Amino acid sequence: MARRPRTPVPLRVPGPGRWLVQNSPADRMPSHGTRLYALEQSIDLTPVGADGRSGAYTLRSFLRPEAPEHFVGFGSEIRAPIDGTVRAAHDGEPDHAAHRGLPSVGYMLTQRRRAAEGWTGLAGNHVIIEADAGVAGPAVFLALCHLRQGSLMVRPGQQVHRGKVLAQCGNSGNSTEPHVHLQAMDDADPTRARALPITFPGGLPRNGSVIEGE
Repeated sequence: MARRPRTPVPLRVPGPGRWLVQNSPADRMPSHGTRLYALEQSIDLTPVGADGRSGAYTLRSFLRPEAPEHFVGFGSEIRAPIDGTVRAAHDGEPDHAAHRGLPSVGYMLTQRRRAAEGWTGLAGNHVIIEADAGVAGPAVFLALCHLRQGSLMVRPGQQVHRGKVLAQCGNSGNSTEPHVHLQAMDDADPTRARALPITFPGGLPRNGSVIEGE
């Protein structure tokens, strides 16, 4: 018997300001090009300024890797998008240089190595929250990834509410520039979980759109 479709998990935008939507499942699935680690319905949100850019783009940006500190989002607050209990909180992965333009080609060559490192190699510093009962059905776990090294402010077992500061936006793991990756799953272990659909106030945003957080 086919499984009944799950109700999308309602999420709050994970921080104040403007967020550029990338790799949205509203445009394609699997949104990240793979079904490994329950990634197929995940989404990337990149903090941007009033000009819609994540950081000033110069000739140097095209030719060389850039320090993550040059980006609007690096160090910005990442807040809980749901009420729940922290089930995992991993820190210790370094924030590496950002890659745009030609440097992104070289960065892509390192993807295989990161994938070989498993979930942590891809997610970097991350938090996984088990949503309170009644949020889009049973067994809902939300992962927030690529967090800034040393910025985590929660621990496993801790109760959190929407809007609670969890960490800061970083560039750890498989990330070309500072942003937050969100994915909902039916298990706390991404190696055995199935992806769950997500939504935000106003619906699931498409690639290239900008959403506002409070």
